[in-house]
Amino acid sequence: MEFNKENSKKIAKWIIGIATTCILIYLGVQNIEYFSGALSKGVQLVLPLLMGIFFALILDVPVRFFERHLFKKSKKEFVKKMKRPLALVLAIVMIVGVLAGIIGLVIPELINAVKIIVQAAVDLFGKIGDTEAEALVSKLPFGEMLYNNVLANYNIDWDKIGSTLQKWITEQGGNIMNTAMGTVSTLVSAVVNFIIAIFFAIYVLISKEKLEKQAQRLIKAWIPEKVGNMVIHTFEVGVGIFRNFVSGQTLEAVILGTLCMVGMLILKIPYAPMVGALVGVTAYIPVVGAFVGTAIGAFMILTVSPTKALVFIIYLLILQQIEGNVIYPKVMGDKINLPAIWVLAAVTIGGGIAGPLGMILGVPITSTIYVLIREETEKREKKLAEKAAAEEITEVETE
Repeated sequence: MEFNKENSKKIAKWIIGIATTCILIYLGVQNIEYFSGALSKGVQLVLPLLMGIFFALILDVPVRFFERHLFKKSKKEFVKKMKRPLALVLAIVMIVGVLAGIIGLVIPELINAVKIIVQAAVDLFGKIGDTEAEALVSKLPFGEMLYNNVLANYNIDWDKIGSTLQKWITEQGGNIMNTAMGTVSTLVSAVVNFIIAIFFAIYVLISKEKLEKQAQRLIKAWIPEKVGNMVIHTFEVGVGIFRNFVSGQTLEAVILGTLCMVGMLILKIPYAPMVGALVGVTAYIPVVGAFVGTAIGAFMILTVSPTKALVFIIYLLILQQIEGNVIYPKVMGDKINLPAIWVLAAVTIGGGIAGPLGMILGVPITSTIYVLIREETEKREKKLAEKAAAEEITEVETE
């Protein structure tokens, strides 16, 4: 390599870039609390917009489906312009309807199950002092001594407890009020952010082609060509994978929820439609979602029949094995081409960073990175193979 003026400039730029990066990393580590606080504040400011982009990516799947199937044979310009708004309305109605139906099925039954458990506990503790309870406790090791010396002689001063509680409420009234106001403020802020995110998502979907062109113009104008092309390609791969992930997970959730409901009906397990819907929805969270649905379903079935709850758990464990080894690979196919070990890693790390949302986003993000690394690896392997072939030809010609 000749160290001419141009090469010297390139080397100088690399050295300056590396030095600047090292200095920034050092300053970031030294002032990690300040930077983390600033980053948290920045995320809070743009959170509604980030939520809107996330909602837009999810809504884009049903919107594209309705757009493809609405007025396919019509050639009128007005009808073409109305396809997307109508598709967007249908997508929102469909998602809200499904969520409302599931909430209407699950929440009342879950409340009833909690009431039954609480009532059973109250009835159990309410028997202390009865003859039946005395006989039951007396059968335990040292039970008779425990009952005669402790429980039978234990008097509760309710007046003292009431006055103590009243005094505590008076002293802590200010803190309780501040906590209540803080909770209300947080709830109102969350509702406002959600509404802003929904409207932003609608705007993004209505004008997605225009926004895409504007983004490409900005990238090409302000970023070097090679880096800009890489950014555009990364975005295209990521959006495509996320779209396939949502459609694949939806189909898988429908299949899993239906199989769960049908199996419960055959086994005569209660709450079949409700638990089937719940298992289907929780299946959107990869790997661990089905276990969450199983736990909640088993809890509700337990209030009716412990035996049925055990049968339900065994059936769901078998169904999850079939789903993980047969249904999931068939449904997803090449849509999310990610080995199982990386799916588990993505869910674990994503959940640790951002909870349930991180579990959902971890898989498509990891799959995007996986695809990009695979593409770059294949390019490098091709270049190395071409280089080796050229060197081999040169050696033959030299001989």
